[in-house]
Amino acid sequence: MRWSSHGGTATGEVVRRITGDTEAGGRTVRASGDEPQYLVRSDNGGEAVHKPDALTKI
Repeated sequence: MRWSSHGGTATGEVVRRITGDTEAGGRTVRASGDEPQYLVRSDNGGEAVHKPDALTKI
């Protein structure tokens, strides 16, 4: 996967699909089955949470 990050573009893998409110990627995530978000881990080891439209399969 590829996504935008503070420093440009990052690549990595999806760790899990989030479908409920939770703590992930260092923040509170508001998600649901209709509006999921994804916990991703970059190739350099950082974790973040993104909405599906921010991710691009490579």
